[in-house]
Amino acid sequence: MRKPELLIPASSLEVLKIAVIYGADAVYIGGEVFGLRAKAKNFSMQEMKEGIAFAHAHGVKVYVTANILAHNGDLDGVREYFQELSSFEAESRPDALIISDPGVFSIAGEVCPDMERHISTQANNTNYETYRFWYGLGAKRVVSARELSLAEIREIRAHIPDDLEIETFIHGAMCISYSGRCLLSNYFTGRDANQGACTHPCRWKYSIVEETRPGEYMPVYENERGTYIFNSKDLCMIEHIPELMESGIDSFKIEGRMKTALYVATVARTYRKAIDDYLESPELYLKNLPWYLEQISNCTYRQFTTGFFFGKPTDEAQIYDNNTYLKEYTYLGIVGEQNSEGLYRIEQRNKFCVGEQIEVMKPDGANLTVTVRRIVDEEGREMESAPHPKQVLYIDLGRSLDRYDILRRKD
Repeated sequence: MRKPELLIPASSLEVLKIAVIYGADAVYIGGEVFGLRAKAKNFSMQEMKEGIAFAHAHGVKVYVTANILAHNGDLDGVREYFQELSSFEAESRPDALIISDPGVFSIAGEVCPDMERHISTQANNTNYETYRFWYGLGAKRVVSARELSLAEIREIRAHIPDDLEIETFIHGAMCISYSGRCLLSNYFTGRDANQGACTHPCRWKYSIVEETRPGEYMPVYENERGTYIFNSKDLCMIEHIPELMESGIDSFKIEGRMKTALYVATVARTYRKAIDDYLESPELYLKNLPWYLEQISNCTYRQFTTGFFFGKPTDEAQIYDNNTYLKEYTYLGIVGEQNSEGLYRIEQRNKFCVGEQIEVMKPDGANLTVTVRRIVDEEGREMESAPHPKQVLYIDLGRSLDRYDILRRKD
């Protein structure tokens, strides 16, 4: 049985640090170009250097996405981008590039010969001959298509070289298009999902128009089968760590490069503990399973599904019957350094008040209920509440805190 890597997404430098502290073995990020999350904050070159150096200092790898389906006009820029990445000092150089386009893959091999190349799920990797094809061209890892079952993944493992790694999504949002290759956004808005600019039309509400009655819009009424007819539940495999561990997967991948630090910390911490518990003892994993389920439900999510892992899902397994996210907690901020008064710095993300009970979420799995005793702004003025998003504040919660603890409030 392989010990899997836990691979966590990061949308920003702040979130990368949280992913590292809360249990990631590796983090995947996007630069400002050539990735498929153009609307994420993404990383400038300087932020990328700082983030990778931080991860490496903690023994964590970083992979950079360059997984657009490139057009002619992209190729010169791709080459320049890879040249810049390869010029980074060793401590801040990416460990791998995630690529879907064969032309981009070829350029990466020329420009960054010492950097691993991983094949994105966008490349439709559904059989072992495809894996062997990419291996023959120099790929170190292939990300399995989300349409594969565990039985198919085990069969792929049995038919590929032992040193070719399999990476598989095990948690997060599921695109409704085959391996995430979608034309809806481009058709409706002119923004190409395969170039990183998806507008998520699969999440929109739709009405029906009968051809002989133009202008008469008939709503698709919500019932137990849902209204967002293109949409899917979120993938969650926290209850199936044993099956995943025995499938031959090398990297357990979490989706979510648009997610908050609270989401990333919650998912990373929960899967980290589940994997480690199972490696210590399957009985310990089963004992702690209720805790994993409770913690993972603290994220913002749609309803959960196991996707295609146990065969093709039924309609009930993919379509959800509630058209809103489920949300258990509000994200308040990340604990920073302590000042001379013993107060802790935070950059506020949602409003909270003096006298209010909130929770401190720690990387080791502890959740502490505390009362806000004091809030002070940067000028030292006492405040009764923290109403302004991203305002820098100093707080007293009545107990010692650690840097990178996360503050949240139960809704």
